[in-house]
Amino acid sequence: MSRGHQEHPALPMGHHDDHGHGHDHGHGHGDHAAHGTMKDYVTGFVLAVILTAIPFWMVMNKTIASSATLGIVLLAFAAVQIVVHIKYFLHMNGKSEGGWNMLAMIFTIVIVVITLSGSLWVMYHLNHNMMPTMSPENMPNETVPQSMQGMQGMQHGAAQSK
Repeated sequence: MSRGHQEHPALPMGHHDDHGHGHDHGHGHGDHAAHGTMKDYVTGFVLAVILTAIPFWMVMNKTIASSATLGIVLLAFAAVQIVVHIKYFLHMNGKSEGGWNMLAMIFTIVIVVITLSGSLWVMYHLNHNMMPTMSPENMPNETVPQSMQGMQGMQHGAAQSK
């Protein structure tokens, strides 16, 4: 091996690390689709500002009276903004990293949707299906032990049990 151009010890013989040395490719390895242009960044920024300003205006001016409808509209704007960030700032598409980035993103989205919807479903049904006797208004009169009769909030039950 000559001392003129030294090989990298971790690379196989004959493989030169020429990233940025005398090539006009800019990025090497033909990875032109992975990085955005200034036009892409400006487009993404403008879309992100618009997708933030419209929901802000909607909330501040109370354009939608129903809070449930407003929540759904805000979630739709948030979902579109996520797509804008993924495309224009993270540069994720079906071609980057051989499609593995997009596959990982889809898997993550599926897991998050299952977790959130399952949690909301469980919480809704726990609240909806609670036994009516568990609410404080429907609690039967019960005797309060002597040691607890002086505590705040226990006088009502103790007075009725006497």
